Amino acid sequence: MTQRSTIMALLSRSSALLSRGGAAARFSLLAGAGMTGALSGAMLLGLSAGTAQAQPVRGFYVGGGAGASFNQAQTVNPHTKLFPRGRDGFDPGIAASGSFGYGLDNGFRVEMEGGYRNNGYGNFHDPGFKNSVSGHQHTYDAMANALFDMDIGANWIYPYFGAGIGYGWQRMRTNINGRGAGYSNYKEHVGGTSGGFAYQGIFGLSFPVPWVVGLSTTMEYRFFTITGHHKHTSIATGGPPPYVGGDGGLVEGHRNTRTDFNHSLFLGLRYEFDPAPPPPKPIPVAAPPAPSPTRTYLVFFDWNSADLTPRAREIVAVAARNSTAVQFSKIMVAGHTDTSGAPGRRGQLYNQALSLKRADTVKAELIRDGVAAGLITVRGYGSSQPLVPTGPDVREPQNRRVEIDLQ
Repeated sequence: MTQRSTIMALLSRSSALLSRGGAAARFSLLAGAGMTGALSGAMLLGLSAGTAQAQPVRGFYVGGGAGASFNQAQTVNPHTKLFPRGRDGFDPGIAASGSFGYGLDNGFRVEMEGGYRNNGYGNFHDPGFKNSVSGHQHTYDAMANALFDMDIGANWIYPYFGAGIGYGWQRMRTNINGRGAGYSNYKEHVGGTSGGFAYQGIFGLSFPVPWVVGLSTTMEYRFFTITGHHKHTSIATGGPPPYVGGDGGLVEGHRNTRTDFNHSLFLGLRYEFDPAPPPPKPIPVAAPPAPSPTRTYLVFFDWNSADLTPRAREIVAVAARNSTAVQFSKIMVAGHTDTSGAPGRRGQLYNQALSLKRADTVKAELIRDGVAAGLITVRGYGSSQPLVPTGPDVREPQNRRVEIDLQ
């Protein structure tokens, strides 16, 4: 809002000065401060963004716009002394531009631009010389611009600023006709084209079009100037001294102008051929269900036995009830023996078979207690996994067991 107010205030001042040709001091101050204010404003806009981030434009793009042109008054300093001095004033006119650029995918982009401005000749101010005017001033330019786009956290608007340098041409087609006593015969035609180094400052806002990927509408303010003096051909007839010698003859020469400062407002479109995809929306990830904790029940057996004791049946019954109360995916039943028995391979095979028999006994009891047989897996480990480590041929009661794991 501050930027917009500043621009409108500047334009208001410019329009007021155009209509008051005698306010030379004010006009000179505005003209001198024009580009300095534009460039410092660009720097301030970039710095005041604070936490603003770059909004990448990636790859090639084209843009164009049209709008209003406001020319400041230009000082007339004739090279041929017989022509009147004063200031040229201009009416608001039209402006148009077209550009082709490349985004560097880091906020910066560069572009080549061609521009056109047309302002009607509004007045020629010279105290004591009454006159009427007609005609237009046309301005053409070819510019190389560097710009920076910002992301201020709102996905519908992106400010940008930049500057450009290039070459501009000023073409005059104007007429000045004297009025009143002593000047009614004076007629002056100004024509020709003058060129020079040009530069500009750019402040803009882009608004992405959500239903066309890569397309944005733009609003811009531009300060533009062609430096130096601009020489045009002038032909005049009639008039008393000091204009055209007083003999009514024809005089041809050069008419110089300076302080060519222009303010323009543009509405336009920009299309990116390879737009950067928007950041993906975060996908909510459901927390995985907590795995059911493994529950282990120990069933102990008498020595060299695979029969269930009353206490063992109670433990199996508890395991069966808990397996149905909480959903478990599988039930592992593992049989074990102690290290007692025949030595060597024979004893190992015997204990292996005994451990598997104990596991089958527990499985049968679980099925009788209501557990589905398909959930139960049995294993026999013999004496290879003792609960209490012992030496060989030791009758350890805690090693004669079956472990029921609910998983």
